[in-house]
Amino acid sequence: MSKEIKVPAVGESITEVTIGQWFKKDGDEVQMDEVLCELESDKATFELPAEAAGVLRIKAQEGDVLEIGAVICEIDEAGTPGKSEPAADAPKAEEKSSEAKASKATESKSTGEVKEMVVPTVGESITEVTLANWLKSDGDYVKLDEIIAEVDSDKATFELPAEASGILRHVAQEGDVLEIGGMICKIEVTEGEPVAASTSEESSSSSASPSESGNTNYATGHASPAASKILAEKGVSPEAVKGTGKDGRITKEDAQSAQKPAPASAKSESKETESSAPAPVAGSRNERREKMSSLRKTVARRLVSVKNETAMLTTFNEVNMKPIMDLRSKFKEQFKEKHGVGLGFMSFFTKAVCVALQEWPSVNAKIDGNEMVFNDFCDISIAVSAPKGLVVPVIRNAETLSFDQIEKEVVRLAGKARDNKLSIEEMTGGTFTLTNGGIFGSMMSTPIINAPQSAILGMHNIVQRPMAVNGEVVILPMMYLALSYDHRIIDGRESVSFLVRVKELLEDPTRLLFGV
Repeated sequence: MSKEIKVPAVGESITEVTIGQWFKKDGDEVQMDEVLCELESDKATFELPAEAAGVLRIKAQEGDVLEIGAVICEIDEAGTPGKSEPAADAPKAEEKSSEAKASKATESKSTGEVKEMVVPTVGESITEVTLANWLKSDGDYVKLDEIIAEVDSDKATFELPAEASGILRHVAQEGDVLEIGGMICKIEVTEGEPVAASTSEESSSSSASPSESGNTNYATGHASPAASKILAEKGVSPEAVKGTGKDGRITKEDAQSAQKPAPASAKSESKETESSAPAPVAGSRNERREKMSSLRKTVARRLVSVKNETAMLTTFNEVNMKPIMDLRSKFKEQFKEKHGVGLGFMSFFTKAVCVALQEWPSVNAKIDGNEMVFNDFCDISIAVSAPKGLVVPVIRNAETLSFDQIEKEVVRLAGKARDNKLSIEEMTGGTFTLTNGGIFGSMMSTPIINAPQSAILGMHNIVQRPMAVNGEVVILPMMYLALSYDHRIIDGRESVSFLVRVKELLEDPTRLLFGV
């Protein structure tokens, strides 16, 4: 019986792939889930695992371009020798490894079931994630609900728990970008945990195998197509790079990290061979490259999209912060003693914005196709600078909250942002955004709208400036405010009136108490 292996669907927009490298030859015996070859799409390189155990029959060659669903090879399951029939030739290193894995699975009572784990749905607007870090190695025994990997989306980092107990088999590698529903790993379900003795025996057997056979694994020192290209551009030999991929393969990340010693060795070689060369420029001239995180790439893409797809305009005003500062100085100790949280500027701005949004509803609205969506509630997004980039957690129904409730929510969300613990729900659905560049010393800026919202208010630093008050020059703590808005839905009259209303409420905070 022959099992046809077809090119799998690897993404909604990908229609064809190229065979990069065969790791097995035609006629070789292969085991279930053993990697057969590498496939390249226009977005990523991924491995093709065997879907059955048997004899491999290759149907397409390296460099061939195949459409999704095309047959790439066949596995003759009938050609697999029985378990009791020893092979005529001495076993190879990979056959010994397979036997050790089979022994481990037997001792832990394999059920024969294979649990395929796919990327879960993590948010309505998220279509892909990046595999950030494997916490468990390929071949490790994992327990149900044990955390096996960390996954990055464009909004948050979350943990991936095991969906069964058994032996973990990696399908995706660290750094791979996967669509929602894409396979990330498999778990060979077992009954009970493998005994420690079998693990140590397997380890010693695998370490002795190369020395007994005198050969390394077929993939040791082999560079993937993407890695080969990077090494060629740098002029680095694959032999000089230690592979960290499966079976010692050189991954793209290995090739990228190989650039660091290159400048040092080139500099050393230059000093030895060119003693007459001019003296080098004083100071370090090293460069380093870092791969953009999924969050950073998404933020960049969305900011450019907003700039290109909205009629964005910014209007400015200035606010005398003395009344709020006097009020804080008078009540901050009693406020903190009673509510257990400090009285900051954010609660004043949030309350003022909520009042103004209810009076000018178009500033709190958004465009959805050919319709304008107006909101009767105020979900205020607060821009927070987190270790992995800018995030905007949301204060729900801020118009109903008191000053202490707003301050507590700001502290809670900012803390979770710094610890990268924000959930998707906590960062979606805002209707208006507040961003405070003043904490970094910004005097004035033009903030970019947080789509699909239609407006954002930028706060800036407070500066003592001479102001004319009733014909006299007075030194006052002043702050510039900037309202960026989408002119497609918000007119100039509404934007300016909204900002003037916010200014009135902040310069006389007692208005917030009486709603006038």
